[in-house]
Amino acid sequence: MTDTTSVTAAAEAATPGETDAGLLSPVRAGTPVERVVGDRAWVQAMLDAEAALARAQASLGVVPAGAAAAITDTARAELLDPRALALAARETANPVVGLVAAFTREVAARDPQAAEYVHRGSTSQDILDTACMLVARRALGPMRADLRRAATALARLALHHRATPMAGRTLALHAVPTTFGLKAAGWRQLLLDADERLRRLVEDGGLPVSLGGAAGTLAGYLEYARLDTAEADARPGTRAYADELTDAFARETGLARPALPWHALRTPLADLGAALSFTAAALGKLAVDVQTLARTEIAEVEEAPVAGRGASSAMPHKHNPVLATLLRSAALQVPPMALGLTQSLLSEDERSAGAWHAEWELLRECLRLTAGATHTAVELAEGLRVKPERMLHNLGLTGSRIVSERVAAVLAPHLGKAEAKRVLTDASRLAGERGCPLATALMTFPQVADHLDGAALTALTDPTAYTGAAAVLVDRALETGPAAAR
Repeated sequence: MTDTTSVTAAAEAATPGETDAGLLSPVRAGTPVERVVGDRAWVQAMLDAEAALARAQASLGVVPAGAAAAITDTARAELLDPRALALAARETANPVVGLVAAFTREVAARDPQAAEYVHRGSTSQDILDTACMLVARRALGPMRADLRRAATALARLALHHRATPMAGRTLALHAVPTTFGLKAAGWRQLLLDADERLRRLVEDGGLPVSLGGAAGTLAGYLEYARLDTAEADARPGTRAYADELTDAFARETGLARPALPWHALRTPLADLGAALSFTAAALGKLAVDVQTLARTEIAEVEEAPVAGRGASSAMPHKHNPVLATLLRSAALQVPPMALGLTQSLLSEDERSAGAWHAEWELLRECLRLTAGATHTAVELAEGLRVKPERMLHNLGLTGSRIVSERVAAVLAPHLGKAEAKRVLTDASRLAGERGCPLATALMTFPQVADHLDGAALTALTDPTAYTGAAAVLVDRALETGPAAAR
């Protein structure tokens, strides 16, 4: 009862505006992305959108340059209280309405005339969607840098271990030999694939501004332009002004110009979700492989030891694979959240009552979990310890039965493919029962001894001599993409 009471008291005493400290999300706790996607960062992104809009309108002569300057100078997140905006949003279903009111008061305190031009002709979704794209772009930059840095570390591992033999495993069991270099090259390729998907978001078409007005027609922008200027191109419905305003807004934000207003056409969010989902899952593949190879009974790799990391609360001997565990946790969380962003394509009418609102936290969590994972992956890849001697030991666990495929292929021209496979199946079973090498078991089969002597069988059943094109594949993989480590 005492514990419950103390916890309750502590909760009641907590500051209402306390931010999410990442207690239950350690994969992103303390990483750079927290600053980029936190509440204050979102407030700043919305203010940046408001300021960019005013500058864009000023560049077209429909907002005084001085007003745009005052709006831009006042667009500082530290002037507003995110908690107050959050509480106000309960009355309007989005944070922009309260932000505009609070921001307008701040501008008015600096320049009363400029306050008249805040949010001129705009709508909440234009500002929040544009802020989403700004936040995403700011998160994707360090995310991509971390992916490339981790890929560089994996390239070094792949090159150094291009011919280091190890057991290949399929369906959890030894299959045929491979090399650790090929495994590391595969991890690297996934990270490069993820980086390419993120690059396309930023560079091929780019993350777009949102500019549509109340229902995607830009009517409010056009009407204010008609009232504020005598320019012919500012007449309502004319293409020139609508295009010029969108282009100017895109320039001011550094974002792309969309083909159409996308209030209910949620392709940008669906694309972001898909790329983030892939990135998190790609890191997850690295994580699950490291976890498997770090098992006590396998022990082929281990994370770099750091004082205090990986400790168990009950078992002092343990050194848990913490970094891989953090990566895997993100990989399990992001794809379901990203699916929610895809589902927002089902937006009714010209603005959804709920689907749009559901995107915001999903996008933020996808960004910070994925970026937290990419940051963690750098440390994992750069510090990963590889144990070739343990790999060699494990290759011998099956008494060279791991290369039965090779011997069957050599015998096939003499015995026929089906008979060769049958003989190798029987010989593998016999070797397992007797605990002897596969070559020894094979010599008991007359049809084998007729064609291969003991020395030939010993050479054929050497696992280290049956890694196929693994080293060549590593070389080929490292010839493409960044971080080739050559």
